[in-house]
Amino acid sequence: MNDAERFPRPDLPPTAWLVTIVVLALIVGAIAGVAGALIVNPGDGDGTTSPVANEKPLTGAAAQDAAAQATARVLPSVVIVVDDLGNAIGTGAGVIVDERGFIITNEHVIHGHGKLTVVLSNGERRPATLVSDDFPYTDVAVLRVNPGGLKAASFGKSEQLAPGETVLAIGSPDFDYQNTVSAGVVSGVERRKKINGIFAEDLIQTDAAINLGNSGGPLINLNGEVVGLVTFRDVGGDDGLVNISFALSSRVLKPIVDSIISRGVYPRPYFGIEHIDIDATVAAQLRTPIDHGALVQRVFTDSPAARAGIRIGDIILRMGKTDLSPTSLFLNALANVGVNDRVPVQISRNGQTMDVTVEVSPR
Repeated sequence: MNDAERFPRPDLPPTAWLVTIVVLALIVGAIAGVAGALIVNPGDGDGTTSPVANEKPLTGAAAQDAAAQATARVLPSVVIVVDDLGNAIGTGAGVIVDERGFIITNEHVIHGHGKLTVVLSNGERRPATLVSDDFPYTDVAVLRVNPGGLKAASFGKSEQLAPGETVLAIGSPDFDYQNTVSAGVVSGVERRKKINGIFAEDLIQTDAAINLGNSGGPLINLNGEVVGLVTFRDVGGDDGLVNISFALSSRVLKPIVDSIISRGVYPRPYFGIEHIDIDATVAAQLRTPIDHGALVQRVFTDSPAARAGIRIGDIILRMGKTDLSPTSLFLNALANVGVNDRVPVQISRNGQTMDVTVEVSPR
């Protein structure tokens, strides 16, 4: 028996056969489409499908839900830093990064203060001590409180941030507004701004609302990870800039914090002077033809600079292979020097250029 005999063809008119062929083609196409979708976007085994590579960013209610979950994850780790009188120091914040009691904040939040206290998210107060800071190279300080009942926030990778990505800032303008959350976007990455006599590198710019109480608080992504430490906002001059604020990136921050936690210090080179960076304005005030470099105002006793014979009034022109300029400052050049290096330094003294060697030491 051949196949035609085993499966006899029904007697249909020609038009009916045409309709049947079309229907069968549609069914086959639908099955192929489903199979294709499963290949491109396979299930996770629980009846759901995985997001595809070009999935659009979360918007609307989905973004709000992600922001709420990220906030809930980090909020227990955010603290207020207060002084020995119980007042918020510059209404500063901090974030717990290690359950053994380590907290990061800005150095300018605790600068000049001795006895410190932090207020946990549940209102509990604990005495805090300064472990170490990285001033003036970065505005980072690490505090420590007694462990127990602490939740540490996790670091994220700031280098993965992209302009337009949603970020959240958490801080406390005062005790009436503890742990205020503001949302914004990444306005720019790898920004460079002059602050405290040094160009801070790899800054994250955001338009999230930043108040004084955000200093030292976390900038987080929608995964609830700390990608930055909120540090300052740019208010501009007469132009009155708005919504331009900056955070130290986790890429810069994390190695410093890890070293301070494990070793008690982040090694930096010590030179031993106080100085003024020279630009055209300073040169005009000093009535000097030299419009770049670092004017030495003070030399500390028995410092590397003192031992090398550097004097008050000298102008440092070059540090190692780096020529100093208004865009390449003394501290930036010094930051690139090893903590035990012998560094050739070029100076100008009384109109004469001379070279000295400075053997820097760990500070």
